[in-house]
Amino acid sequence: MKGKSLDIQQNQLEKLKQLFPEAITEGKVDWEKLQASLGKENIEFQNERYVLNWAGKTDAFKILQQSTTATLKPCPGEGINDGFLPSPFGEGSGVRSENVFIEGENLEVLKVLQKSYYGKIKCIIIDPPY
Repeated sequence: MKGKSLDIQQNQLEKLKQLFPEAITEGKVDWEKLQASLGKENIEFQNERYVLNWAGKTDAFKILQQSTTATLKPCPGEGINDGFLPSPFGEGSGVRSENVFIEGENLEVLKVLQKSYYGKIKCIIIDPPY
């Protein structure tokens, strides 16, 4: 496994290359060709829509685009039941839990999880703003 998180910009560009190869010139998006591929009548930018805004949102998107070399470090003994669910059959007969508790800076942890666990996580409960 490489020591960097997913490069979101490169990943999105690769998706565009697959969907609209004619709109990519010298590794960059040619917006006019992309619009032509979609048909200009399909491109409408409306002024009114619902949005979720918070202080620092623009900075968060900039930070999200940067890759990270952070890693997650297990801390045995610090969790509740160390990953085992309680069992009605007595001590030590519990079932291994698939749940994981991760403590850290929200955006950085999400970036670390994105590459290795993409499509494998069913639910994330996270405090705002991300």
